[in-house]
Amino acid sequence: MKITVDVDCTPEEARQFLGLPDVRPMQDALMQQLQERLSANLQAMDPETMLKTWLPASIQGIEQIQKAFWSQMTAAMGRTGGSERS
Repeated sequence: MKITVDVDCTPEEARQFLGLPDVRPMQDALMQQLQERLSANLQAMDPETMLKTWLPASIQGIEQIQKAFWSQMTAAMGRTGGSERS
């Protein structure tokens, strides 16, 4: 013998009928905290911020890296360019 019972109710109604606690406010608060932390971490994933974190204190910022690169390149071109022309 098989008995089938169909219950048509919302999750809130089932929770109240079974006497289970409503955890929605706690879940909403946790989701808000998670969203704030995720937003903060995404801002830290900005390439400029990552470079500032990873590079030593003497070389911070893309402009300083570019200046160092160009000064090395112009110095190297100045040394090789003069000897190749003669």
